Amino acid sequence: MEGYEGGRAAPPRAQAARFLRERWRVLVRLGAWSVLEAGQTFLVGYALARALDAGFLAGNVRTGLGWLGAAGLAVCAGAYGTGRVYGVVAELVEPARDRLVTAVVGRGVREADPGALSGLTQQVELARDTLAGVVMVSRSFLFTAAGALIGLFSLAPLLLTVVLPPLLAGVALFAVTLRPLARRQEAFLTADETLARELGVLCPGLRDVTACGAEERVAADLGRRIDAELATARALARWSLTRTAALAVGGELPVVLLLVTTPWLLRHGVSAGALVGALAYVTQSLLPALQNLVHGLGTSGSRLTVALRRLTTPTPRPLPRTQTPPTADHDQPQPARARRTTAAPALALASLSFAYGPACEPVLDGLDLTLPTGAHLAVVGPSGVGKSTLTGLIAGLITPDRGTIRVHGNPVPAPQATVLIPQEAYVHGGTLAENLALFRPDPVPEAELLAAADAVGLTPLLRALGGPGARVEPTALSAGERQLIALTRAYLSTAPLALLDEATCHLDPAAEARAERAFAGRPGGTLLVVAHRLGSARRAGRILVMDGARTACATHDELLRTSALYQQLTAGRPASPTTLTR
Repeated sequence: MEGYEGGRAAPPRAQAARFLRERWRVLVRLGAWSVLEAGQTFLVGYALARALDAGFLAGNVRTGLGWLGAAGLAVCAGAYGTGRVYGVVAELVEPARDRLVTAVVGRGVREADPGALSGLTQQVELARDTLAGVVMVSRSFLFTAAGALIGLFSLAPLLLTVVLPPLLAGVALFAVTLRPLARRQEAFLTADETLARELGVLCPGLRDVTACGAEERVAADLGRRIDAELATARALARWSLTRTAALAVGGELPVVLLLVTTPWLLRHGVSAGALVGALAYVTQSLLPALQNLVHGLGTSGSRLTVALRRLTTPTPRPLPRTQTPPTADHDQPQPARARRTTAAPALALASLSFAYGPACEPVLDGLDLTLPTGAHLAVVGPSGVGKSTLTGLIAGLITPDRGTIRVHGNPVPAPQATVLIPQEAYVHGGTLAENLALFRPDPVPEAELLAAADAVGLTPLLRALGGPGARVEPTALSAGERQLIALTRAYLSTAPLALLDEATCHLDPAAEARAERAFAGRPGGTLLVVAHRLGSARRAGRILVMDGARTACATHDELLRTSALYQQLTAGRPASPTTLTR
Protein backbone atom coordinates (compact mmCIF):
# COMPACT_ATOMS: atom_id res chain seq x y z
CA MET A 1 0.00 0.00 0.00
CA GLU A 2 1.28 3.45 -0.88
CA GLY A 3 2.89 5.19 2.07
CA TYR A 4 3.35 1.89 3.97
CA GLU A 5 6.53 -0.06 4.41
CA GLY A 6 6.46 -3.60 5.75
CA GLY A 7 2.85 -3.21 6.89
CA ARG A 8 3.72 -0.14 8.95
CA ALA A 9 3.15 3.48 8.04
CA ALA A 10 6.33 5.15 6.79
CA PRO A 11 7.42 8.27 8.72
CA PRO A 12 5.98 11.50 7.27
CA ARG A 13 9.45 12.78 6.30
CA ALA A 14 10.22 9.56 4.46
CA GLN A 15 6.89 9.77 2.64
CA ALA A 16 7.59 13.40 1.68
CA ALA A 17 11.11 12.58 0.45
CA ARG A 18 9.80 9.70 -1.63
CA PHE A 19 7.06 11.89 -3.08
CA LEU A 20 9.58 14.56 -4.12
CA ARG A 21 12.00 12.01 -5.60
CA GLU A 22 9.22 10.66 -7.78
CA ARG A 23 8.59 14.16 -9.12
CA TRP A 24 12.10 15.39 -9.70
CA ARG A 25 11.21 16.54 -13.20
CA VAL A 26 8.52 18.80 -11.78
CA LEU A 27 11.04 20.21 -9.30
CA VAL A 28 13.52 20.90 -12.09
CA ARG A 29 10.89 22.79 -14.08
CA LEU A 30 9.89 24.69 -10.96
CA GLY A 31 13.51 25.69 -10.41
CA ALA A 32 13.95 26.74 -14.03
CA TRP A 33 10.98 29.10 -14.03
CA SER A 34 12.02 30.38 -10.61
CA VAL A 35 15.48 31.24 -12.01
CA LEU A 36 13.79 33.33 -14.69
CA GLU A 37 11.82 35.05 -11.96
CA ALA A 38 15.01 35.58 -9.94
CA GLY A 39 16.64 37.20 -12.96
CA GLN A 40 14.20 40.04 -12.53
CA THR A 41 15.38 40.46 -8.93
CA PHE A 42 19.04 40.55 -9.99
CA LEU A 43 18.58 43.08 -12.78
CA VAL A 44 16.34 45.48 -10.85
CA GLY A 45 19.13 46.49 -8.45
CA TYR A 46 22.10 45.94 -10.78
CA ALA A 47 20.54 47.84 -13.70
CA LEU A 48 19.62 50.73 -11.39
CA ALA A 49 23.21 50.94 -10.12
CA ARG A 50 24.69 50.84 -13.62
CA ALA A 51 22.14 53.38 -14.88
CA LEU A 52 23.40 55.81 -12.23
CA ASP A 53 27.14 55.11 -12.29
CA ALA A 54 27.68 54.55 -16.02
CA GLY A 55 24.75 56.59 -17.24
CA PHE A 56 23.16 59.55 -15.51
CA LEU A 57 26.00 60.40 -13.06
CA ALA A 58 28.53 60.07 -15.91
CA GLY A 59 26.46 62.32 -18.16
CA ASN A 60 25.46 59.49 -20.52
CA VAL A 61 21.69 59.61 -20.57
CA ARG A 62 21.38 57.00 -23.33
CA THR A 63 23.28 54.43 -21.31
CA GLY A 64 21.17 55.18 -18.24
CA LEU A 65 17.95 54.77 -20.15
CA GLY A 66 19.26 51.56 -21.71
CA TRP A 67 19.87 50.00 -18.31
CA LEU A 68 16.45 51.11 -17.09
CA GLY A 69 14.91 49.56 -20.21
CA ALA A 70 16.75 46.31 -19.45
CA ALA A 71 15.29 46.38 -15.96
CA GLY A 72 11.80 46.83 -17.44
CA LEU A 73 12.29 43.86 -19.77
CA ALA A 74 13.48 41.80 -16.79
CA VAL A 75 10.29 42.65 -14.93
CA CYS A 76 8.21 41.41 -17.88
CA ALA A 77 10.25 38.21 -18.12
CA GLY A 78 9.91 37.69 -14.38
CA ALA A 79 6.15 38.12 -14.55
CA TYR A 80 6.00 35.49 -17.29
CA GLY A 81 8.10 33.15 -15.16
CA THR A 82 5.82 33.72 -12.15
CA GLY A 83 2.79 32.77 -14.25
CA ARG A 84 4.46 29.54 -15.32
CA VAL A 85 5.40 28.79 -11.73
CA TYR A 86 1.74 28.58 -10.69
CA GLY A 87 1.07 25.82 -13.20
CA VAL A 88 4.08 23.80 -12.04
CA VAL A 89 3.09 24.20 -8.39
CA ALA A 90 -0.33 22.78 -9.25
CA GLU A 91 1.41 19.71 -10.74
CA LEU A 92 3.14 19.26 -7.41
CA VAL A 93 0.23 20.00 -5.08
CA GLU A 94 -2.64 18.14 -6.73
CA PRO A 95 -0.93 14.69 -6.59
CA ALA A 96 -0.19 15.37 -2.92
CA ARG A 97 -3.88 16.06 -2.37
CA ASP A 98 -4.81 12.83 -4.18
CA ARG A 99 -2.48 10.84 -1.93
CA LEU A 100 -3.97 12.43 1.17
CA VAL A 101 -7.48 11.61 -0.05
CA THR A 102 -6.44 8.00 -0.68
CA ALA A 103 -4.85 7.76 2.76
CA VAL A 104 -7.87 9.24 4.54
CA VAL A 105 -10.37 7.02 2.73
CA GLY A 106 -8.20 3.95 3.32
CA ARG A 107 -7.91 4.72 7.01
CA GLY A 108 -11.63 5.29 7.29
CA VAL A 109 -12.33 1.91 5.68
CA ARG A 110 -9.68 -0.01 7.61
CA GLU A 111 -10.25 1.47 11.03
CA ALA A 112 -13.81 2.82 10.82
CA ASP A 113 -12.29 6.17 11.71
CA PRO A 114 -15.09 8.61 12.71
CA GLY A 115 -12.91 11.56 11.70
CA ALA A 116 -12.45 10.37 8.12
CA LEU A 117 -15.33 12.47 6.76
CA SER A 118 -14.01 15.65 8.37
CA GLY A 119 -10.55 14.85 7.09
CA LEU A 120 -11.84 14.26 3.57
CA THR A 121 -14.03 17.36 3.32
CA GLN A 122 -12.08 19.93 5.32
CA GLN A 123 -8.58 18.96 6.38
CA VAL A 124 -7.45 17.63 2.99
CA GLU A 125 -8.56 20.86 1.29
CA LEU A 126 -6.85 22.87 4.03
CA ALA A 127 -3.67 20.85 3.50
CA ARG A 128 -3.78 21.38 -0.27
CA ASP A 129 -4.28 25.14 -0.03
CA THR A 130 -1.64 25.63 2.66
CA LEU A 131 0.85 23.35 0.84
CA ALA A 132 0.51 25.48 -2.28
CA GLY A 133 1.04 28.61 -0.19
CA VAL A 134 4.09 27.14 1.56
CA VAL A 135 5.68 26.07 -1.73
CA MET A 136 5.10 29.49 -3.30
CA VAL A 137 6.46 31.63 -0.47
CA SER A 138 9.40 29.34 0.30
CA ARG A 139 10.44 29.11 -3.34
CA SER A 140 9.97 32.84 -3.83
CA PHE A 141 12.14 33.71 -0.83
CA LEU A 142 14.96 31.33 -1.78
CA PHE A 143 15.28 32.50 -5.37
CA THR A 144 14.64 36.16 -4.61
CA ALA A 145 17.24 36.13 -1.85
CA ALA A 146 19.71 34.36 -4.14
CA GLY A 147 19.14 36.92 -6.90
CA ALA A 148 19.48 39.85 -4.52
CA LEU A 149 22.63 38.53 -2.80
CA ILE A 150 24.28 37.76 -6.13
CA GLY A 151 23.41 41.28 -7.24
CA LEU A 152 24.92 42.76 -4.07
CA PHE A 153 28.10 40.79 -4.59
CA SER A 154 28.26 41.91 -8.22
CA LEU A 155 27.92 45.55 -7.21
CA ALA A 156 30.38 45.47 -4.32
CA PRO A 157 31.27 42.43 -2.14
CA LEU A 158 31.55 44.80 0.82
CA LEU A 159 27.77 45.32 0.70
CA LEU A 160 27.24 41.69 1.72
CA THR A 161 29.02 42.31 5.04
CA VAL A 162 26.33 44.88 5.88
CA VAL A 163 23.22 43.13 4.57
CA LEU A 164 23.88 39.39 5.00
CA PRO A 165 24.42 39.08 8.81
CA PRO A 166 21.08 40.68 9.86
CA LEU A 167 19.27 38.82 7.08
CA LEU A 168 20.63 35.47 8.31
CA ALA A 169 19.83 36.42 11.92
CA GLY A 170 16.24 37.28 11.05
CA VAL A 171 15.74 34.05 9.10
CA ALA A 172 17.28 32.02 11.93
CA LEU A 173 15.06 33.71 14.52
CA PHE A 174 12.02 32.95 12.40
CA ALA A 175 13.07 29.32 11.88
CA VAL A 176 13.39 28.83 15.64
CA THR A 177 9.75 29.86 16.12
CA LEU A 178 8.26 27.50 13.53
CA ARG A 179 7.92 24.42 15.73
CA PRO A 180 6.56 26.26 18.82
CA LEU A 181 4.14 28.12 16.54
CA ALA A 182 2.91 24.84 15.04
CA ARG A 183 2.33 23.35 18.51
CA ARG A 184 0.43 26.38 19.71
CA GLN A 185 -1.53 26.59 16.47
CA GLU A 186 -2.61 22.97 16.98
CA ALA A 187 -3.51 23.65 20.61
CA PHE A 188 -5.59 26.65 19.56
CA LEU A 189 -7.40 24.69 16.82
CA THR A 190 -8.07 21.83 19.23
CA ALA A 191 -9.49 24.21 21.85
CA ASP A 192 -11.61 25.97 19.22
CA GLU A 193 -13.00 22.67 17.88
CA THR A 194 -13.73 21.46 21.41
CA LEU A 195 -15.62 24.65 22.21
CA ALA A 196 -17.58 24.45 18.95
CA ARG A 197 -18.46 20.81 19.63
CA GLU A 198 -19.64 21.66 23.15
CA LEU A 199 -21.80 24.50 21.83
CA GLY A 200 -23.24 22.25 19.13
CA VAL A 201 -24.36 19.79 21.79
CA LEU A 202 -25.52 22.42 24.26
CA CYS A 203 -27.52 24.85 22.12
CA PRO A 204 -30.32 22.42 21.06
CA GLY A 205 -30.89 21.48 24.70
CA LEU A 206 -30.85 24.90 26.36
CA ARG A 207 -34.46 24.66 27.51
CA ASP A 208 -33.77 21.29 29.09
CA VAL A 209 -30.65 22.59 30.80
CA THR A 210 -32.70 25.44 32.23
CA ALA A 211 -35.53 23.12 33.19
CA CYS A 212 -33.08 20.91 35.08
CA GLY A 213 -31.58 23.88 36.90
CA ALA A 214 -28.13 23.10 35.51
CA GLU A 215 -27.28 26.60 34.28
CA GLU A 216 -24.47 27.18 36.79
CA ARG A 217 -22.68 23.93 36.05
CA VAL A 218 -23.11 24.27 32.29
CA ALA A 219 -21.90 27.87 32.43
CA ALA A 220 -18.89 26.79 34.50
CA ASP A 221 -18.01 23.99 32.08
CA LEU A 222 -18.43 26.28 29.09
CA GLY A 223 -16.44 28.98 30.83
CA ARG A 224 -13.54 26.57 31.30
CA ARG A 225 -13.63 25.76 27.58
CA ILE A 226 -13.63 29.47 26.70
CA ASP A 227 -10.77 30.16 29.12
CA ALA A 228 -8.79 27.29 27.60
CA GLU A 229 -9.24 28.68 24.10
CA LEU A 230 -8.34 32.16 25.33
CA ALA A 231 -5.14 30.82 26.91
CA THR A 232 -4.10 29.07 23.70
CA ALA A 233 -4.91 32.18 21.66
CA ARG A 234 -2.74 34.31 23.95
CA ALA A 235 0.12 31.80 23.76
CA LEU A 236 -0.15 31.83 19.96
CA ALA A 237 -0.17 35.62 19.93
CA ARG A 238 2.94 35.80 22.16
CA TRP A 239 4.90 33.58 19.80
CA SER A 240 3.55 35.52 16.84
CA LEU A 241 5.42 38.56 18.19
CA THR A 242 8.70 36.82 17.40
CA ARG A 243 7.71 36.82 13.73
CA THR A 244 7.55 40.60 13.85
CA ALA A 245 10.97 40.69 15.52
CA ALA A 246 12.40 38.38 12.85
CA LEU A 247 11.02 40.62 10.13
CA ALA A 248 12.49 43.73 11.75
CA VAL A 249 15.92 42.14 12.16
CA GLY A 250 16.14 40.48 8.76
CA GLY A 251 14.30 42.99 6.56
CA GLU A 252 14.41 46.44 8.14
CA LEU A 253 17.70 46.44 10.02
CA PRO A 254 19.74 46.07 6.77
CA VAL A 255 18.21 49.32 5.50
CA VAL A 256 19.27 51.13 8.66
CA LEU A 257 22.74 49.62 8.50
CA LEU A 258 23.17 50.62 4.87
CA LEU A 259 22.28 54.21 5.70
CA VAL A 260 24.45 54.35 8.81
CA THR A 261 27.49 52.84 7.06
CA THR A 262 27.16 54.94 3.88
CA PRO A 263 30.20 57.16 4.65
CA TRP A 264 32.34 54.13 5.45
CA LEU A 265 31.22 52.30 2.31
CA LEU A 266 31.92 55.32 0.10
CA ARG A 267 35.43 55.63 1.57
CA HIS A 268 36.07 51.98 0.69
CA GLY A 269 35.20 52.33 -2.98
CA VAL A 270 31.46 51.60 -3.05
CA SER A 271 29.85 53.86 -5.63
CA ALA A 272 26.70 55.90 -5.14
CA GLY A 273 24.90 53.82 -7.76
CA ALA A 274 25.89 50.62 -5.92
CA LEU A 275 24.44 52.03 -2.69
CA VAL A 276 21.17 52.93 -4.43
CA GLY A 277 21.09 49.45 -6.02
CA ALA A 278 21.73 47.86 -2.62
CA LEU A 279 18.83 49.82 -1.11
CA ALA A 280 16.65 48.66 -4.00
CA TYR A 281 17.65 45.06 -3.39
CA VAL A 282 16.76 45.30 0.31
CA THR A 283 13.57 47.35 0.08
CA GLN A 284 12.14 46.02 -3.20
CA SER A 285 13.22 42.37 -3.04
CA LEU A 286 14.52 41.06 0.28
CA LEU A 287 12.07 42.82 2.58
CA PRO A 288 8.90 41.84 0.62
CA ALA A 289 10.19 38.27 0.18
CA LEU A 290 10.91 37.98 3.90
CA GLN A 291 7.50 39.44 4.74
CA ASN A 292 5.80 36.84 2.56
CA LEU A 293 7.90 34.09 4.12
CA VAL A 294 7.25 35.15 7.70
CA HIS A 295 3.51 35.74 7.33
CA GLY A 296 2.87 32.98 4.81
CA LEU A 297 5.05 30.22 6.23
CA GLY A 298 4.41 31.30 9.82
CA THR A 299 0.65 30.85 9.39
CA SER A 300 0.27 28.41 6.52
CA GLY A 301 3.25 26.33 7.61
CA SER A 302 1.94 25.77 11.10
CA ARG A 303 -1.52 24.98 9.76
CA LEU A 304 -0.03 22.55 7.24
CA THR A 305 1.90 20.81 10.00
CA VAL A 306 -1.26 20.46 12.07
CA ALA A 307 -3.35 19.24 9.12
CA LEU A 308 -0.77 16.66 8.00
CA ARG A 309 -0.33 15.37 11.53
CA ARG A 310 -4.08 14.88 11.86
CA LEU A 311 -4.39 13.28 8.45
CA THR A 312 -1.51 10.87 8.97
CA THR A 313 -2.28 10.00 12.61
CA PRO A 314 -5.28 7.72 13.23
CA THR A 315 -8.00 9.27 15.37
CA PRO A 316 -8.38 7.39 18.67
CA ARG A 317 -11.77 5.85 19.01
CA PRO A 318 -13.50 6.90 22.21
CA LEU A 319 -14.58 4.25 24.66
CA PRO A 320 -18.34 3.81 24.98
CA ARG A 321 -19.82 5.64 27.89
CA THR A 322 -23.22 6.41 29.20
CA GLN A 323 -24.42 9.78 28.01
CA THR A 324 -25.68 12.03 30.74
CA PRO A 325 -26.75 15.64 30.50
CA PRO A 326 -24.88 18.38 32.31
CA THR A 327 -26.55 18.69 35.69
CA ALA A 328 -26.02 20.58 38.87
CA ASP A 329 -25.76 18.85 42.21
CA HIS A 330 -29.27 19.96 43.07
CA ASP A 331 -31.12 19.06 39.89
CA GLN A 332 -31.59 15.34 40.51
CA PRO A 333 -34.92 14.60 42.20
CA GLN A 334 -35.15 11.93 44.85
CA PRO A 335 -36.91 8.59 44.12
CA ALA A 336 -40.67 8.79 44.12
CA ARG A 337 -40.96 6.34 46.98
CA ALA A 338 -38.79 8.61 49.12
CA ARG A 339 -40.84 11.78 48.64
CA ARG A 340 -41.74 13.60 51.78
CA THR A 341 -45.33 14.12 52.66
CA THR A 342 -45.77 17.48 54.36
CA ALA A 343 -48.69 19.62 55.36
CA ALA A 344 -47.55 22.34 52.93
CA PRO A 345 -49.46 22.51 49.64
CA ALA A 346 -47.81 21.23 46.50
CA LEU A 347 -47.93 24.70 44.94
CA ALA A 348 -48.67 28.08 46.50
CA LEU A 349 -48.66 31.33 44.53
CA ALA A 350 -49.18 34.56 46.46
CA SER A 351 -49.69 37.98 44.79
CA LEU A 352 -47.67 36.77 41.81
CA SER A 353 -47.00 39.50 39.23
CA PHE A 354 -44.82 39.52 36.17
CA ALA A 355 -44.31 41.69 33.08
CA TYR A 356 -41.70 41.39 30.33
CA GLY A 357 -40.65 45.01 30.70
CA PRO A 358 -41.29 48.13 32.76
CA ALA A 359 -43.54 49.59 30.05
CA CYS A 360 -45.31 46.30 29.25
CA GLU A 361 -48.71 45.21 30.42
CA PRO A 362 -48.39 42.59 33.16
CA VAL A 363 -48.86 39.00 32.10
CA LEU A 364 -49.78 38.10 35.67
CA ASP A 365 -51.04 40.65 38.16
CA GLY A 366 -51.52 39.57 41.77
CA LEU A 367 -52.26 35.90 41.06
CA ASP A 368 -53.09 33.76 44.10
CA LEU A 369 -53.28 30.00 43.64
CA THR A 370 -52.97 26.99 45.92
CA LEU A 371 -52.75 23.35 44.81
CA PRO A 372 -52.83 20.54 47.35
CA THR A 373 -50.67 17.48 46.86
CA GLY A 374 -52.16 15.17 44.25
CA ALA A 375 -54.12 17.95 42.49
CA HIS A 376 -54.59 18.06 38.73
CA LEU A 377 -54.81 21.58 37.27
CA ALA A 378 -55.31 22.52 33.61
CA VAL A 379 -54.27 25.99 32.40
CA VAL A 380 -56.17 27.33 29.37
CA GLY A 381 -56.40 30.60 27.51
CA PRO A 382 -55.70 32.27 24.18
CA SER A 383 -52.29 31.86 22.54
CA GLY A 384 -49.72 34.29 23.91
CA VAL A 385 -51.64 35.01 27.09
CA GLY A 386 -48.81 33.76 29.34
CA LYS A 387 -49.45 30.07 30.00
CA SER A 388 -45.85 29.10 29.29
CA THR A 389 -44.71 32.11 31.30
CA LEU A 390 -46.57 30.72 34.30
CA THR A 391 -44.86 27.34 34.01
CA GLY A 392 -41.52 29.09 33.63
CA LEU A 393 -42.13 31.05 36.81
CA ILE A 394 -43.10 27.93 38.75
CA ALA A 395 -40.07 26.04 37.45
CA GLY A 396 -37.79 28.89 38.45
CA LEU A 397 -36.74 29.74 34.89
CA ILE A 398 -38.16 33.28 35.22
CA THR A 399 -38.05 35.56 38.26
CA PRO A 400 -41.34 37.25 39.19
CA ASP A 401 -41.57 40.99 39.65
CA ARG A 402 -43.56 40.62 42.86
CA GLY A 403 -45.07 37.85 44.92
CA THR A 404 -43.89 34.45 46.09
CA ILE A 405 -43.89 30.93 44.68
CA ARG A 406 -43.54 27.94 46.96
CA VAL A 407 -43.41 24.28 45.96
CA HIS A 408 -44.05 21.93 48.89
CA GLY A 409 -43.20 24.79 51.23
CA ASN A 410 -39.88 25.66 49.57
CA PRO A 411 -39.31 28.93 47.69
CA VAL A 412 -38.64 28.67 43.97
CA PRO A 413 -36.25 27.67 42.60
CA ALA A 414 -36.99 24.57 44.62
CA PRO A 415 -34.36 21.88 44.02
CA GLN A 416 -35.68 18.39 43.23
CA ALA A 417 -39.27 19.64 43.31
CA THR A 418 -40.40 20.28 39.72
CA VAL A 419 -39.96 18.74 36.31
CA LEU A 420 -40.93 20.78 33.24
CA ILE A 421 -41.73 19.11 29.92
CA PRO A 422 -41.79 21.74 27.15
CA GLN A 423 -43.57 21.45 23.83
CA GLU A 424 -40.37 20.72 21.92
CA ALA A 425 -39.17 17.45 23.39
CA TYR A 426 -35.44 16.83 23.75
CA VAL A 427 -34.02 13.42 22.85
CA HIS A 428 -30.27 12.80 22.71
CA GLY A 429 -28.24 10.14 20.98
CA GLY A 430 -27.59 6.97 22.93
CA THR A 431 -29.82 4.17 24.10
CA LEU A 432 -33.47 4.51 24.92
CA ALA A 433 -32.74 3.58 28.54
CA GLU A 434 -30.18 6.38 28.79
CA ASN A 435 -32.75 8.86 27.50
CA LEU A 436 -35.41 7.71 29.95
CA ALA A 437 -33.09 7.73 32.97
CA LEU A 438 -31.83 11.23 32.24
CA PHE A 439 -33.24 12.71 35.46
CA ARG A 440 -32.21 9.83 37.73
CA PRO A 441 -28.83 9.78 39.49
CA ASP A 442 -28.61 5.99 39.40
CA PRO A 443 -29.52 3.36 36.79
CA VAL A 444 -33.26 2.72 36.65
CA PRO A 445 -34.26 -0.94 37.16
CA GLU A 446 -35.61 -2.34 33.93
CA ALA A 447 -38.86 -3.41 35.58
CA GLU A 448 -39.53 0.16 36.73
CA LEU A 449 -38.59 1.52 33.32
CA LEU A 450 -40.96 -0.88 31.53
CA ALA A 451 -43.74 -0.07 33.96
CA ALA A 452 -43.33 3.66 33.34
CA ALA A 453 -43.31 3.11 29.59
CA ASP A 454 -46.51 1.12 29.83
CA ALA A 455 -48.18 3.75 32.03
CA VAL A 456 -47.36 6.66 29.72
CA GLY A 457 -47.96 4.76 26.49
CA LEU A 458 -44.40 4.33 25.25
CA THR A 459 -44.47 0.53 25.07
CA PRO A 460 -45.30 0.22 21.33
CA LEU A 461 -42.46 2.55 20.41
CA LEU A 462 -40.13 0.82 22.85
CA ARG A 463 -40.81 -2.53 21.18
CA ALA A 464 -40.49 -1.06 17.69
CA LEU A 465 -37.09 0.39 18.54
CA GLY A 466 -35.89 -2.93 19.95
CA GLY A 467 -36.14 -2.52 23.71
CA PRO A 468 -34.55 -0.27 26.34
CA GLY A 469 -31.05 -1.04 25.10
CA ALA A 470 -31.77 0.04 21.52
CA ARG A 471 -29.91 3.08 20.25
CA VAL A 472 -31.99 6.15 19.44
CA GLU A 473 -31.50 8.41 16.44
CA PRO A 474 -33.36 11.64 17.40
CA THR A 475 -33.79 12.85 13.82
CA ALA A 476 -35.44 9.56 12.84
CA LEU A 477 -38.22 10.02 15.42
CA SER A 478 -41.44 11.89 14.85
CA ALA A 479 -42.38 14.84 17.08
CA GLY A 480 -44.97 12.68 18.85
CA GLU A 481 -42.45 9.89 19.49
CA ARG A 482 -40.01 12.35 20.97
CA GLN A 483 -42.77 13.68 23.21
CA LEU A 484 -43.55 10.16 24.46
CA ILE A 485 -39.90 9.64 25.36
CA ALA A 486 -39.75 13.00 27.14
CA LEU A 487 -42.97 12.27 29.03
CA THR A 488 -41.73 8.88 30.18
CA ARG A 489 -38.45 10.44 31.26
CA ALA A 490 -40.35 13.02 33.33
CA TYR A 491 -42.62 10.30 34.74
CA LEU A 492 -39.52 8.42 35.94
CA SER A 493 -38.11 11.54 37.55
CA THR A 494 -38.62 11.96 41.27
CA ALA A 495 -39.96 15.52 41.17
CA PRO A 496 -43.39 15.62 42.85
CA LEU A 497 -44.69 18.53 40.71
CA ALA A 498 -44.92 17.87 36.96
CA LEU A 499 -45.44 20.80 34.57
CA LEU A 500 -46.66 19.78 31.09
CA ASP A 501 -46.36 22.84 28.83
CA GLU A 502 -48.30 21.53 25.81
CA ALA A 503 -46.05 18.49 26.09
CA THR A 504 -48.69 16.28 24.41
CA CYS A 505 -49.61 18.55 21.49
CA HIS A 506 -48.18 16.08 18.93
CA LEU A 507 -50.06 13.10 20.37
CA ASP A 508 -53.52 12.00 19.37
CA PRO A 509 -56.29 12.55 21.96
CA ALA A 510 -56.21 8.94 23.21
CA ALA A 511 -52.43 8.99 23.73
CA GLU A 512 -52.68 12.39 25.40
CA ALA A 513 -55.36 11.14 27.80
CA ARG A 514 -53.30 8.08 28.72
CA ALA A 515 -50.20 10.16 29.45
CA GLU A 516 -52.07 12.70 31.57
CA ARG A 517 -53.83 9.97 33.55
CA ALA A 518 -50.44 8.41 34.24
CA PHE A 519 -49.05 11.66 35.65
CA ALA A 520 -52.20 12.39 37.61
CA GLY A 521 -51.95 8.93 39.15
CA ARG A 522 -48.33 9.16 40.32
CA PRO A 523 -48.23 8.53 44.10
CA GLY A 524 -47.79 11.87 45.86
CA GLY A 525 -47.54 13.66 42.54
CA THR A 526 -49.19 16.90 41.44
CA LEU A 527 -49.89 17.76 37.82
CA LEU A 528 -50.19 21.14 36.07
CA VAL A 529 -51.06 20.92 32.38
CA VAL A 530 -51.09 23.71 29.82
CA ALA A 531 -54.04 22.34 27.87
CA HIS A 532 -54.75 22.83 24.20
CA ARG A 533 -57.66 20.37 23.92
CA LEU A 534 -61.02 20.42 25.65
CA GLY A 535 -60.58 16.81 26.79
CA SER A 536 -57.44 17.75 28.67
CA ALA A 537 -59.33 20.43 30.59
CA ARG A 538 -62.24 18.08 31.34
CA ARG A 539 -59.87 15.54 32.91
CA ALA A 540 -58.48 18.11 35.34
CA GLY A 541 -59.99 18.62 38.76
CA ARG A 542 -59.65 22.37 38.43
CA ILE A 543 -59.05 24.72 35.48
CA LEU A 544 -57.20 28.02 35.49
CA VAL A 545 -58.46 30.37 32.76
CA MET A 546 -55.96 33.07 31.82
CA ASP A 547 -57.20 36.21 30.07
CA GLY A 548 -54.51 38.85 30.18
CA ALA A 549 -53.87 39.82 33.77
CA ARG A 550 -57.31 38.44 34.71
CA THR A 551 -57.60 34.83 35.83
CA ALA A 552 -60.32 32.53 37.04
CA CYS A 553 -59.87 29.13 38.65
CA ALA A 554 -62.73 26.66 39.11
CA THR A 555 -64.13 23.37 37.86
CA HIS A 556 -65.27 22.82 34.30
CA ASP A 557 -68.94 23.12 35.17
CA GLU A 558 -68.42 26.25 37.28
CA LEU A 559 -66.45 27.97 34.54
CA LEU A 560 -69.13 27.21 31.97
CA ARG A 561 -71.50 29.25 34.12
CA THR A 562 -69.19 32.08 35.18
CA SER A 563 -66.45 32.60 32.56
CA ALA A 564 -67.36 34.12 29.20
CA LEU A 565 -63.89 33.39 27.82
CA TYR A 566 -64.10 29.73 28.83
CA GLN A 567 -67.52 29.51 27.23
CA GLN A 568 -66.05 30.87 23.99
CA LEU A 569 -63.10 28.52 24.13
CA THR A 570 -65.19 25.43 24.72
CA ALA A 571 -67.84 26.47 22.24
CA GLY A 572 -65.26 26.96 19.49
CA ARG A 573 -65.88 30.71 18.98
CA PRO A 574 -63.60 31.54 17.27
CA ALA A 575 -61.52 28.42 17.90
CA SER A 576 -62.42 24.90 16.82
CA PRO A 577 -64.37 22.68 19.24
CA THR A 578 -61.30 20.54 19.95
CA THR A 579 -58.84 23.26 20.92
CA LEU A 580 -58.62 25.66 23.82
CA THR A 581 -56.50 28.29 22.13
CA ARG A 582 -57.40 30.88 19.55
